[in-house]
Amino acid sequence: MIHLASNSKSRALLLKRANIEFIQKAPKYNEEQIKTNIAKDFVYLASRGKLESAIKEFGLELPLLTADSVISTSDGKILRKPKDINEAREILNLQSNSNISIISAMHLKSKKFYLVDISATYYKFSTFNRDDLEAYLESGEWRGKAGGCMVEGFCKKYIESVRGYETTAMGLQIEKLGGWLELI
Repeated sequence: MIHLASNSKSRALLLKRANIEFIQKAPKYNEEQIKTNIAKDFVYLASRGKLESAIKEFGLELPLLTADSVISTSDGKILRKPKDINEAREILNLQSNSNISIISAMHLKSKKFYLVDISATYYKFSTFNRDDLEAYLESGEWRGKAGGCMVEGFCKKYIESVRGYETTAMGLQIEKLGGWLELI
């Protein structure tokens, strides 16, 4: 049993699919304090900050798992979680007919073990259909998603090519996590 210190529905779904027992409760942590324009640094600092907060709030009676994800455009711009529908439209339009990388970091810590991983998955998207995009925006499914992107949902039919794991893009590289769980 582990403690998923994240409110992410996608991360919880990935753990369920992998038959990993967990409880889910996120610590209080403000990502806005992070000041970097480098995507891999941002996800590392955010997931580490969440881990430090989780240790203070929950202790290490159960192994703690924290994670964070962002999207990086081909020119290196970080696309985080959109705050409203207009920002979601703007950042999704940046991804339309573009190359992006989705970068995720995770920290798994128990009393005797500590794993840190940063992974990326690379996508080439075709042009998003305007009506599809507006329907997706109205659905609200973009809320809480890095870059407003759901590669397992809205964006799936626009994927022209992919290099990497979909689980990384969903926020947690379960393929790496699974092999380490018996050590905790």
